[in-house]
Amino acid sequence: MHAVNVANLGKRFRSHNPDRTWTFQERVMQGLRRPAKPEAFWALRNVSFTVENGQAIGIIGRNGAGKSTLLRLLGGIGRPDEGKVKVDGRVSGLLELGAGFHSDLTGRENIFICGVIGGLTRKEVAQRLEAIVDFSELEGFLDSPLRTYSNGMSMRLAFSIAIHTNPGVLLVDEVLAVGDLAFQLKCLDRIKQLKREGSSIVVVSHDAGLVRTICDDALWIHGGKTKAYGPAGRIADLYVSALDQWGSEALAGC
Repeated sequence: MHAVNVANLGKRFRSHNPDRTWTFQERVMQGLRRPAKPEAFWALRNVSFTVENGQAIGIIGRNGAGKSTLLRLLGGIGRPDEGKVKVDGRVSGLLELGAGFHSDLTGRENIFICGVIGGLTRKEVAQRLEAIVDFSELEGFLDSPLRTYSNGMSMRLAFSIAIHTNPGVLLVDEVLAVGDLAFQLKCLDRIKQLKREGSSIVVVSHDAGLVRTICDDALWIHGGKTKAYGPAGRIADLYVSALDQWGSEALAGC
């Protein structure tokens, strides 16, 4: 059985309508003219892939390609307009830096809240508290409000919580780009360990080297559609070559 099965996935959004009226006065000033119907655009269309247990897939593409939208659908945030998304097992996600955190609560309090949201009981969180804190290296800040944390510290805490919920599927969206190099390498080592233990990993990254290092397959999304899908090394090479070409064309047009 696949840990992740995505088939003909499509997600549609409404375009922003600059003529939309927000108040009664604006509506009166506009008159009785019927406002233009907002146009829809497809953030994703006809995207398909699978991830086996113990396998990692990298999602690559330029900004606005639909990568984060895809990851959110995998995490159960929103519903597809076409196709299907099926995820088997407990999902733990780092979809946005600090998502789910409460800035006025302490690091300790946020660990318990996010751990329970991630599927653990309060007792299980308490049993894993020491391991979570040790991995995050934030023992001296555990009882400080989260608003006093830097972005790097928040990432450390979020990643540490996520990997200690025993995820069947771990979703990671670019947050590993935050923080110091030593901690990034520590996170990558833990991701590799989770893979060996049977967890499936879906990671969004602009770092082709990272995709080659930890991923078995890669999905290149361009304009919301699949540009290429296959072994991570080959897809990463195609993507880098395309970026070089786009960069050369942009320079030539200057």
